[in-house]
Amino acid sequence: MHRSYASDITCSYPVKGTFTKDQRDIYESVLDAQLSVIRQLRPGVSWLEMHRESERAILRGLIKCGVLNTNGRDDLTQVVEEMLEVDLGAVFMPHGLGHLIGLDTHDVGGYSPGTPHRSPRPGVKKLRTARIMEEGVAITVEPGCYFIDPLLDMALADDRQKKFLNRKRLADFRGFGGIRLEDNVVVTADGCINLTLCPRAVQEVLDVMSGGQWPPKEDVLPGMQRNWVACRGGKIEKLDIKSV
Repeated sequence: MHRSYASDITCSYPVKGTFTKDQRDIYESVLDAQLSVIRQLRPGVSWLEMHRESERAILRGLIKCGVLNTNGRDDLTQVVEEMLEVDLGAVFMPHGLGHLIGLDTHDVGGYSPGTPHRSPRPGVKKLRTARIMEEGVAITVEPGCYFIDPLLDMALADDRQKKFLNRKRLADFRGFGGIRLEDNVVVTADGCINLTLCPRAVQEVLDVMSGGQWPPKEDVLPGMQRNWVACRGGKIEKLDIKSV
């Protein structure tokens, strides 16, 4: 918190300081979701559609690691859209993509008069806003992927959803928990600025957990749009960190 303004940052890191293959696959799926949203976020964009974009990235990651089936089809884009149509994204990301931040950690005004109404669909109904983005909006981008037994069991019993699930591979993730990455961004005239300066790339996480330097000398993930600054002696200074 700074001058009564709040922030909200969730970071998932491997407890043992390194990733197993499954942990890395899920982590990178969530990171891909973050990158996709940050890349597209600008005035005029629907926040509900950004939630869908994060679901698409996570579903693609789950296909890649074998949790989800394409049932022999090569048209990956269409298969993912069919998964969204049956609300499969909400099984693995049952919460909303993010929320407004300001004087409150979960700031008010998400469904103010004159803004889009809350959707009744699974997953997106948990969104704290469905606004069309405007310049100056401060909001969190926090996709996540979770393996929650009751939700998995319901999906396996749902004729619309179970055809996409690899039951045997899914069993490997029972008890896995979940991964969330949360960054705070401000929408600008032509994109957004990321105010969160946490390790996000896999190599950044591994480097910092082994005692490496932070902030880094080089930005290996420029797509995160991080605003590299530091507070020194009570003053905010821009850091000279080059993109790789």
